[in-house]
Amino acid sequence: MEAQPTRDTTKGGTRLAGERLTVGHSRSGHTADRATWPTKTHAVTAGRPGRGRAADGRTPRDARSPSAALGRGPPRSPRASSGPAGTNGPGAAGGAARALPRAAVPAPRLRAALKRARRCTPAQSLRRAMVQPEEQARLYRPRPELLPTAHVPSLPHYQRLYRRSVEEPQEFWGDIAKEFYWKQQHSGPFLRYNFDVTKGKIFIEWMKGAKTNICYNLLDRNVGEKKLGDKVAFYWEGNEPGDSMKITYGELLRKVCQFANVLRNHGVKKGDRISIYLPMILELVIAMLACARIGAIHSVVFAGFSADSLCERILDCGCSLLITADAFYRGDKLVNLKQIADEALQKSKDKGFPLKQCIVVKHLGREEIATDGACSQSPPLKRLCQDVQGLFLILCFSQIPWDPRMDVWWQDLMSGASTECEPEWCDSEDELFILYTSGSTGKPKGVLHTVGGYMLYAATSFKYVFDYQPEDVYWCTADIGWITGHSYITYGPLANGATSVLFEGIPTYPDAGRMWSIVDKYKVTKFYTAPTAIRLLMKCGEEPVKKHSRKSLKVLGTVGEPINPEAWLWYYRVVGEERCPIVDTFWQTETGGHMLTPLPAATPMKPGSATFPFFGVVPAIMNESGEELEGEAEGYLVFKQPWPGIMRTLYGNHQQFETTYFKKFPGCYVTGDGCRRDKDGYYWITGRIDDMLNVSGHLLSTAEVESALLGHGAVSEAAVVSHPHPLKGECLYCFVTLKDGHEFTKNLADELKKQGIREKIGPIATPDYIQYAPSLPKTRSGKITRRILRKIAQNDRDLGDVSTLVNPGIINQLFNNRCETKL
Repeated sequence: MEAQPTRDTTKGGTRLAGERLTVGHSRSGHTADRATWPTKTHAVTAGRPGRGRAADGRTPRDARSPSAALGRGPPRSPRASSGPAGTNGPGAAGGAARALPRAAVPAPRLRAALKRARRCTPAQSLRRAMVQPEEQARLYRPRPELLPTAHVPSLPHYQRLYRRSVEEPQEFWGDIAKEFYWKQQHSGPFLRYNFDVTKGKIFIEWMKGAKTNICYNLLDRNVGEKKLGDKVAFYWEGNEPGDSMKITYGELLRKVCQFANVLRNHGVKKGDRISIYLPMILELVIAMLACARIGAIHSVVFAGFSADSLCERILDCGCSLLITADAFYRGDKLVNLKQIADEALQKSKDKGFPLKQCIVVKHLGREEIATDGACSQSPPLKRLCQDVQGLFLILCFSQIPWDPRMDVWWQDLMSGASTECEPEWCDSEDELFILYTSGSTGKPKGVLHTVGGYMLYAATSFKYVFDYQPEDVYWCTADIGWITGHSYITYGPLANGATSVLFEGIPTYPDAGRMWSIVDKYKVTKFYTAPTAIRLLMKCGEEPVKKHSRKSLKVLGTVGEPINPEAWLWYYRVVGEERCPIVDTFWQTETGGHMLTPLPAATPMKPGSATFPFFGVVPAIMNESGEELEGEAEGYLVFKQPWPGIMRTLYGNHQQFETTYFKKFPGCYVTGDGCRRDKDGYYWITGRIDDMLNVSGHLLSTAEVESALLGHGAVSEAAVVSHPHPLKGECLYCFVTLKDGHEFTKNLADELKKQGIREKIGPIATPDYIQYAPSLPKTRSGKITRRILRKIAQNDRDLGDVSTLVNPGIINQLFNNRCETKL
C-alpha cells in the first residue's frame, strides 16, 4: 500500500489513510499550533468532538500549555519534591516540580488500575515492580538553560513536529533528505509498504530508486561541503589509562578510502558480505565505512562472542572475508581474539564453508617492529600497563596463531593503498549491513538494514534525541557489536559531523572513577550508557563520581533495558547533579533507532518511563485478541506504520521475518515487548513477552542457552528462566536433568557454565544459577511449564493452576533443591 495523506472526514486535519494518530495515550491529542493533550479522557480520536476537543474542533482552554496538557493545571514555580526540610531537592532550579494533585496517581487508584489490567508474566511483573508509584507520578522538567539552542525547545513544538511526521511523512522526511547528498533522486513513490500479512508480502520501501552512498554523506560531505576536515571525529581511549589517540574527519576519510581499496583489491564487490570481529578500536569504524563505501554488506560480530557464535554468523551470511585483530584487553582480562577467530574459521571449514582470507589488525602488537623494519608474522602480544608504583612495564604473552596462506596484516595492506576511492552509488533500498540478534528459536536472526532509510533515521534521531550541537563531545559507552554502537557511535554521530569518544575498556577498570575521568578529560557533553553500568557504579558509591568535575555534562541517556527509578534518580542526582535531563530510550536492533524517548528540552521526565514516540512512530497497545486498548492500559506494544529506519527483512529468511513481526497482529509491527501506558500518556516498557532474556542490556534467547546445555553429554533436558538481579536486571537460572549414570556436582555445574555455555555463546550468557532437576514439570502434551519454573527460581509458592501437570509431585522436590539466590 502507498502511504498517501488523505483528508479525514472529521474536523482536526489530515491523517494517514486507515491510521489513527497516537501521541502518548491519545490518537491525535494535539493541533499544529498548540499543545492539546487531553485533560480528563485518554482516548482521543483525531478530531472527534467531545474527546479532548470542542465540537467545533477548537482546543479546550485548559490544554494550551505543556503543564495543562499533562493534566496539571496552571504552571507553578519549581519546588523541592523530596529531601529534608530546608534542603534543595531535585525540584530546585528546573529539577522536579512538586507533584500536583491531578498528576499524582494515589496508591489505591494505582493498585485498582493494575488489578483491572490484563494479567502479565512474572518477567513483566518484575519490570513493573521496579517502578515505584510515587516516582510514576513525579515529573522532572528540563532546565531552562537548554531552551535557547534546543532543536525542540518545548512540548508544543514536539507535538507540531510529531503530527507532521505521521500525517505527512513524505514532506517531513523529504525535507530531512535534502540535507544529504543524492546522486539521483527517487523516481517512484516516496514511501510504499504493506504491514498486513493477510494482504500479501510484507515490504517497506523508502525513496526507492534514489542513489546515494552513506559513507560519502558521513565523510566526503563533511570534509568538503561542511569544511570539517580538521575536526576530531573520534577520541579513542584505550583500555589502559594513557593509551589514547584521535582521528579527524579528513584522516578518517583517507583511511576509509585506503581500506576500501584494500577490499576491492581482494575482489570484494557490491553485495558481498564481510564479517568484522574486532574490539572497540578505530579500525572497526574504518572497516564498516569502507564496506559501505564500495557497497559491500558488513556483518559486525561482538568481540565477546565465542568461536561457535562467530562460525554460525559466518555461515548464515556467507561472508567472503573475515577481519579480526591479534588480541585485546578488557579490563585486566586478555582476549586472544585471533585464536578464537581461527577456531571459528576451522569450524566453518569443517562445515563445508572455507574462507580464503583473514585480515588481522595488529592491535596489542602494534608497537612490535621486526629487525628488518617490517611487521613480523607472529609477534608476541604486548601490553603497556602501569604497575602500582606508576612505572610502565611491557608484558609479553604467548604467540598468536598465524597461517601465512590465509592471514595478512592490516597494516601491511594499508601501507601501499591509495587514499582516494570512488564510492559505489547505491540504491536507497540496497543492503547496508546485517546484524544478528537472538531469536526465540535459538538461531540468531540476521536483521538487515538498508542504505537510505537507515541513514535518515540514525542521523535524525541522534540530532534530536541528544539535542546535538556542533560544539558537543558525545560519548556512547556501548559496543559497536550491538545496534546501539552502529546507530549511535558510527552512523548517527558521523552523519551530523559530531565529535565522539570511542572507549575500549570497562567502567570499573582500573577503578570505578574511570568513566568520569574520561568525561573530564574530553569534556564530554552528551553521555549515553546502559542501566546495568549505572547500577554497577551505584554499587561503588558516590565518591568515585564526585571526585571528578563532570561540569561539561548537559544530557544523559540510557539504553538497552528499562531503568528502575532508583538507578534513574541516582544517575540524575549524583552523576548529572540535577541539571542534566535523562533521555531514557526504547528501541530495538530491528527498529534501527529510537522509538520511544524523551527530548532533552521538551519532555517532562518520569523515572523509568520512555515517555513518548519519536518522529514518524505510531505506537499502540493491543490485548491478546488484537483489540487496540485506549487510555490507561497494558498489553502488547506494536507500531502501526513504518519509519525510515525499520529493518527490511531477516537475511535469507523473509518468511520468519513476516511470522515474527507481523503475523500476530496483521497491520502492525509487533515488538515482542509488553508495555503500559499511564494516565498521563507516558509509555512504560514492562519486558519481553516471549522466551527472551535481557541480561545487562544484551538480549539472549532461552532456546539458545538451553541448546548449549543440551550439547553436554551429561544433560538430557534443560530449561532456562529469568531471575531478577540487582545489577544485570535479569540473570539466567537453569534447570538441568541428567542422563543415567551421571551425578550432579559443583564440578559439573562449573563445566556446564564454561564448556556448555561460555564457549558456545559467550561470557554474557553465563548462568548465575544451575539447579539439578530430577525431572521438569510438564503438561500432558509434554510441554515444559516455564511459568512454574520461574516461580520456583524466585521461591514464590503461589503457583496458580497446576492441574494440567502430568507430574505435580516434582514441584516440592524442585523447591527443596533451589539454589540460594539473592535479590
